Amino acid sequence: MEEKFKVEFNPRGQKFTVKLGDKEALLAYTEINDVWDIHTVLIPEDYRGQGIAELLTLYVFNFAKERNIKIFPNCPYVKNKFLKDHPELTDILEDWFMEEED
Repeated sequence: MEEKFKVEFNPRGQKFTVKLGDKEALLAYTEINDVWDIHTVLIPEDYRGQGIAELLTLYVFNFAKERNIKIFPNCPYVKNKFLKDHPELTDILEDWFMEEED
């Protein structure tokens, strides 16, 4: 992630956050049997359109990949935008998601 962004991982809260001034960007997931169901990506309105959602999601996908964690992309942004822009990352998607897409 770019130098000006510091991603914080909160495993207890099942989220990743980035401080943006007095606001916060968020990617939230629910862990079920070593699968992360990514259900929310929230970027404060003032910071939208700057690629922060993509950078945060890319960070999380790489973080999960390094730890052999599978992802179920339930969030509309991740499912409909991010994965279309990053098809090289579909290898870490949960198998039953891939079956659903066929």
